[in-house]
Amino acid sequence: MEKIAILHTNDLHSHFENWPRIKRYLISEKQKLEKEGYFVITVDLGDALDRADPLTDATNGKANVELLNEIGYDAATIGNNEGLTNSKDQLNHLYDDANFDVVLANIVDSDTKKRPTWANETKMINTPAGNHIKIYGLTAPYQSTYTLEGWTPIDDQEKIPELLDNDKDDEVLVLLSHLGVTQDRLIAKKFPRFDVIIGSHTHHLFEHGERDNQSLLAAAGKYGYYVGKVTLEVEDNHVINSEASVVKTSDLSVEPEDSKWLDALEQRGQDILAQSKVAKLDEKMDNGLRGKPRMVSEFLSAMKEKAGTKAAIVNNGLFLHPLPKGIVDKNQLHQILPHSMHVTKTTLSGSDLWRMVMEMQKNWKFLIAYEQKGMGFRGKYFGQLNYDGIDVDDQNNVYFDGKLIDFNQNYEIALLDHYIFIPFFPTVAIKGDNNILYDQTLREVFASYLSKKYPLE
Repeated sequence: MEKIAILHTNDLHSHFENWPRIKRYLISEKQKLEKEGYFVITVDLGDALDRADPLTDATNGKANVELLNEIGYDAATIGNNEGLTNSKDQLNHLYDDANFDVVLANIVDSDTKKRPTWANETKMINTPAGNHIKIYGLTAPYQSTYTLEGWTPIDDQEKIPELLDNDKDDEVLVLLSHLGVTQDRLIAKKFPRFDVIIGSHTHHLFEHGERDNQSLLAAAGKYGYYVGKVTLEVEDNHVINSEASVVKTSDLSVEPEDSKWLDALEQRGQDILAQSKVAKLDEKMDNGLRGKPRMVSEFLSAMKEKAGTKAAIVNNGLFLHPLPKGIVDKNQLHQILPHSMHVTKTTLSGSDLWRMVMEMQKNWKFLIAYEQKGMGFRGKYFGQLNYDGIDVDDQNNVYFDGKLIDFNQNYEIALLDHYIFIPFFPTVAIKGDNNILYDQTLREVFASYLSKKYPLE
């Protein structure tokens, strides 16, 4: 019988404040387990990076890979932050200097119709006792967005049978899943051949694992708050016993140099971004959750310019800080707009446009102080909705570019892709013809607009 341990991290989202303790734990725990006779495998489940962090944004995630390299991971899969917040070219070069294997079976290059060169469909690890540990990697297949970057995502329920057709009975199967807890449980029920499913994406935490059918499910939460460990007893490639546990990162020791290291890392990112000057403002641009501050008005104009529309809608909570008078650089814009969002050119019939605006009118007071989480948002409160080119009178008549809308006519409006995914404005997702302008983030759209309206020279 052979003892095998799998140490796992997931969904760090560039929370570097936890990294020194995670690093020390992974290295020391591996040494400790090896002394106890374990064969140790270390894996990451994706979303290690998040462009809300300035260093991640400044280096297109390569700084995150540098940190992962310090551990000696055996394998990693990608999350939507690696896959969707990088351009195709950036993702194709993200792992150029990685000292670990990326395992990913369900993303294909739309041009070549092949798996990207930086990804392995599976990874086989042969242990000293002759057991074979086969590692699979799957990520959430966002159909509407991966295709915009030139990738073709494959549904996990379609891909798994194909993968399992090639497996052998004398292999221990481990799935690195960035699919979410619902899919993990479904996979365990439908495909009991997996011995271990290590989960992520939905930030769920299984402190002692979860047994479903014949699979052990493990998960370690989010942001590096926990590190996971799976222990297996294997005989002749069959798992005799399996257990899952986590260690709380806050229970691990803090070293005096940790805070200095973190400060230096943050400063490095800010310094890189600050080198890129964008514009020169003649006066301060205010933000605010309520009203229509100058920054909101300017950004609405930037959205219209980007989408080529006569109207735009945006929420004030996107803008986290004001912009002072004078030179504006990319670091300031990153601090103001850290979100992973894009402008969307949405086409709606007049009747559907009226309905969408009514949804916004109904919800706007509630949303001002609503603590929005996820779907690309990296702020705290949603804030007031503001219109440009849209007006509503006391009788709920809606005007587009100064004219009463015609229910039978089509209208183009600039929105955020964020509005497609949140539940408050269902008409956008259900009836809108949504063209996500994926080539620029919101801060890049704003930078382009400001550089033209308020040039440096």
